[in-house]
Amino acid sequence: MQACNLTASALACRRGDRVLFRGLEISLTAGSACQVAGPNGIGKTSLLRMMAGLLRPLAGSIDRTGAIALLDERPALDPQLPLSHALGFWAGLDGVKSGMHEICTGRAGLDHLLDVPVRFLSTGQRKRAALARMLGQQAPIWLLDEPLNGLDRDGINLVETLVAEHCEAGGIALVASHQPVALPNASTIKLSEFTA
Repeated sequence: MQACNLTASALACRRGDRVLFRGLEISLTAGSACQVAGPNGIGKTSLLRMMAGLLRPLAGSIDRTGAIALLDERPALDPQLPLSHALGFWAGLDGVKSGMHEICTGRAGLDHLLDVPVRFLSTGQRKRAALARMLGQQAPIWLLDEPLNGLDRDGINLVETLVAEHCEAGGIALVASHQPVALPNASTIKLSEFTA
């Protein structure tokens, strides 16, 4: 896995006229995991979008080395296509190596659903499909926004296992969740401690 780090210094976030948090510090290196905790609306998703470069912070700076994979509530899978075609589209764009696509779908427990149109998949199955795409990207930095939503116990175990394996291999995982996530040796940031 390529070298990676993810750092935020004196980070502040505003939504409309309201400052959600300020003075946030994050420093993650290879093998690190961190859970960002807090109730709905506190800024967890906004923080991940900032770390991904999709949202500009009100103040502070973000430094990262390494490619980023973002898993959020929008899996961006064409609902009309069978799952294999929808994931195949992204595999082509992401430059997934031959054979890796099948490994990722198998790892996510989707082998029996590849011919099913995405529109017929459950919320948990779509979440697993998003995980399969993220695995194929082979990005060293994972940003996971509420990764347990819609998953049953087996799905939750899968997410926790994949994140642990990713970090053991030298990756970074920043996980925003209002639910507890079992992440070995993970730090926790409570956004409520940084509210303005």
